[in-house]
Amino acid sequence: MRQVGKINQGGGKNKEERLHKAVKVYLSTAGELERKVAENVKELAKRVTDASQMFELENIRYFHEMLVKHIDLIDRRILKGEKIPHEEKVFSLFEPHTEWITKGKAWPPMELGHKLLVTTDQYQLVLDYKVMEQTVDQFETIPMANRLFENYGEQAFDSMSFDKGFSNEADRQELEGKVGLIVMPKKGKRRLEEQERESAPKFVRVKNQHSAIESEINCLEHHGLNQCPDKGYHGFKRYVGFGVLAYNLHKIGKQLIAKKKKAMKKQLDPLKAAA
Repeated sequence: MRQVGKINQGGGKNKEERLHKAVKVYLSTAGELERKVAENVKELAKRVTDASQMFELENIRYFHEMLVKHIDLIDRRILKGEKIPHEEKVFSLFEPHTEWITKGKAWPPMELGHKLLVTTDQYQLVLDYKVMEQTVDQFETIPMANRLFENYGEQAFDSMSFDKGFSNEADRQELEGKVGLIVMPKKGKRRLEEQERESAPKFVRVKNQHSAIESEINCLEHHGLNQCPDKGYHGFKRYVGFGVLAYNLHKIGKQLIAKKKKAMKKQLDPLKAAA
């Protein structure tokens, strides 16, 4: 494996030929290991006597399946020159639900995990969230809006603001029939009527307020969502829920403390004046 990696990252004469030769040796060794593991799994299955041993056997079977899968992926990608579909790739053996997230930023250009869709109100409280799995922002606009309408009612919203990634003309028109102002900046070149709509004072004001979501995302990360120590996809979603809960409790607590301080100050001012 190290030899294959060294050749692949380096240069030199006949690199492709040397790489293919090293990969064939690598896969030959991996194939011998796979056959040995397969034989042992069959033998172990005959000796299982309790639930704990069955659990361990299932773990071995899972890693055996991953071994077979990655032998196939390396063979197809390097020796046969195939482009592996994204949905076939596995980015973590221990957390196979993990996704590759391209951020479109200079640093970090990518992350491993899942995208988190977050909706906040004018008080920076999280009203709705969703752990996104194998989907993109553009497909989540209407489902997210429907969850908000179901939980809070359509009359609760004077405006809704979205990132450019959610831009979809049909979704915008559908939501405009329910909410007074939909701020959904269009990606790419705008027509004259689109420029006029997006340069309207109210549109610009709400769009500028939307930038506060960046600080709220940073705050969520400081409430535990920068990484997940829990195991499994269920554990991941549960941990996200606890992080959102902690964030909201912190926001509410700050307001309650500020309100209490204001009340105490109001009580002390007459005393100071009397003194």
